[in-house]
Amino acid sequence: MLEYNGKSKKIRQPLPKKRLKAYDRAMHIHTNITREDDNIFEGEYQVKLPASVVISKKDPAAILHTVFERMDWSVLQGCYSPLGRIEYPPRVLTELLVYGYMQKNPSSRGIERACKENLKYMFLLDGYPPPDHNTIARFRAKRFPHGMSGIMGWVVERLMELGEIDMVNVFIDGTKEEANANRYTFVWKKSVEKRKAKLQEKMKKDLPGLLEGLDVKFRMPESVETRHLKELLRTLEAEKTRAETEFVHGTGKRKSGLQKAYEAAETWLKRMKGYQESLRICGKRNSYSKTDPDATFMRMKEDHMKNGQLKPGYNVNVATCCGYVIGSYISPDCTDTKTLIPFMNQLRVYPIERVILDAGYESLDNYLYFSQPQVTAKLLVKPANHEQKKHKKYKTDISRRENMAYDANSDTYTCANGKTLSVERIRRGKTSSGFPMETTVYSCADCQGCPMKEKCIRGKSKTPLEERSKTLYVSKEFEEYRAKMEANVNTKLGKFLRVNRSIQAEGTFAMIKEDMRFRRFLLRGNVKVEAEWTLMAIAYNILKLFHKMSTGRLGTSLAVPTGFLEDSA
Repeated sequence: MLEYNGKSKKIRQPLPKKRLKAYDRAMHIHTNITREDDNIFEGEYQVKLPASVVISKKDPAAILHTVFERMDWSVLQGCYSPLGRIEYPPRVLTELLVYGYMQKNPSSRGIERACKENLKYMFLLDGYPPPDHNTIARFRAKRFPHGMSGIMGWVVERLMELGEIDMVNVFIDGTKEEANANRYTFVWKKSVEKRKAKLQEKMKKDLPGLLEGLDVKFRMPESVETRHLKELLRTLEAEKTRAETEFVHGTGKRKSGLQKAYEAAETWLKRMKGYQESLRICGKRNSYSKTDPDATFMRMKEDHMKNGQLKPGYNVNVATCCGYVIGSYISPDCTDTKTLIPFMNQLRVYPIERVILDAGYESLDNYLYFSQPQVTAKLLVKPANHEQKKHKKYKTDISRRENMAYDANSDTYTCANGKTLSVERIRRGKTSSGFPMETTVYSCADCQGCPMKEKCIRGKSKTPLEERSKTLYVSKEFEEYRAKMEANVNTKLGKFLRVNRSIQAEGTFAMIKEDMRFRRFLLRGNVKVEAEWTLMAIAYNILKLFHKMSTGRLGTSLAVPTGFLEDSA
């Protein structure tokens, strides 16, 4: 007898009865053996370790344990409910998380696995059983943010007691860190505003026709808002009840004019609420991500599509002193100029003598902030045009004010064609931080027919070039600050501090991103992201202390590059 195998599409002959019985008997014996002897996999093995297994006091895990040993954990303990028992002390979970970031193992599941396999994690457990990954994740996201500033402050104070941080020179720099958000969930503020404006036009155009023939009184406002639509829906609902009209749905049903107006108003109200919510989330930003509304789309150096693609991220500002991180500030702003003042307000608890910044932080706001009497720290920032002035293209650009002749007596500028730009008006206002400012506007009265106008007048404008004239907007106060700062950064001390800023501030990001492999946040939301970065900063400080101990560089603050003193002499 032949059988057909549908899978292989081949004809095969069945097994003889004798061989079939032997096969069934063998399978029965195999099944019985497996079921009877599966208990050999139950129980545990006793691990045999040599008696000489010890952890050196100079090991990163031991250093971390020593730093946290005398810390006051009452802030984190107060975050738990008083009705139950705290399963794991906050110190144990914090040490596990910090050590996980030190070992490039920040995930909660990876830490849970390491607690069962790695002796260093077992040492930090201090006799407690390995925690579940949910316990670690909940502590990092819900408990640790309440005490992160106090724990970071304790680590900094401990390093100051050891003589590792002197607070003389503090270097501040920023970097873009990718958020834990989908890359294509962007919401652009300008697009929302355009769609909202189109909806306004559509409502003004269609609403009179929908209400025509209905016994509904509605006064069309200049701008239809959500409150107007809610009022209209209540009126339509009342009219439906009064007229005893039934709304129909489905194929082949003819909707009444009242139902069409009601459904249109309901749809418009939903869209208006969505647009208003998007604009509220954006605030002063230009974009946000749907999966992490606190993240802003920024241009980063790691471009996954190699075409200038924007990615959701956070602007991470870090203050370093003597190679250690003393503070961090997470901001959704793309630029660094707006982050310095709130960051400095956060750092005012420390007796900082001098703050060194790069060109990205230069602004009139920041100059005026450091000029206040209550701010004791001195400022050293490289002007934004410091490097540009060295190039030939900058020096030969006739449109720039710096390349025009200035007469202080008459307060006028002279352009490349010999035309005079005099004061037209003085514009007074306030900066983004609320400081008063004055802007002097210079204009040329004789720009008609100038052959250099195309090179002299830059910028986009709807006005034709022939009708435009050269205009300069100058903040004399800002230019005075910039001139003084240019002189400071060109001194021997200024050059020395700028070199160390590159070594310490940018070196911190290099170690965190390259050596510690931290390029993307695991948590979402500004508060949780700040807590995660605090854990990373503590991990960086412990590793920095370990490396200094290993290389005999304890107590060093500034690095002297090879040949720098000879070149500066």
